[in-house]
Amino acid sequence: MTLPGRVTIALYNSYDPNKFREPHRRVIARTGGLAMAFDMNLALFGFPIPDEVRTPVEIAGWVADTTSIGGHGGYFMELAEKGRFNRFPYPSKGFPPQLGEPILTTSKPDEKKSTSVEKVAEMIRDGRSVLLVFGIGPHGVPKEIASITKYHMDVTGGRFSLETCTALGAVCGALSSMLDQ
Repeated sequence: MTLPGRVTIALYNSYDPNKFREPHRRVIARTGGLAMAFDMNLALFGFPIPDEVRTPVEIAGWVADTTSIGGHGGYFMELAEKGRFNRFPYPSKGFPPQLGEPILTTSKPDEKKSTSVEKVAEMIRDGRSVLLVFGIGPHGVPKEIASITKYHMDVTGGRFSLETCTALGAVCGALSSMLDQ
């Protein structure tokens, strides 16, 4: 089903900003598979990828070469080859507007910014693109990043804290289910 709005999964690096580590590699490979499975795009923010690895396809190849996750990185590679992956530096004043409305995925939503999976699905059906922001690391996104997102979404509805990859799967699956209705 082709939808009027687009969904991009944003991984915000809250781990080591200076050294690419195994958790970075694993979450990228896993998210590449989710993006392919649910027809979403992927954007990385603040990931310390070596300077010589520049294009999205080169980055995907570099990650895919060293993982068995996501079909040995094949899903991520396919996503990049289709032009549905990119990377960006840390946002200073906001996320790139071409990626859609930034929505922080969190178990601790600000009540004034809180939204539901149903409302996000409605936004997409109405032709709005969304950027689902996931903090990658033990503390999620910094407060200044949480403050620049207009919406906060708790996929559980009960403020249950989920491990990052569990949250990624839950959000993507729940949103896809809503969009299929």
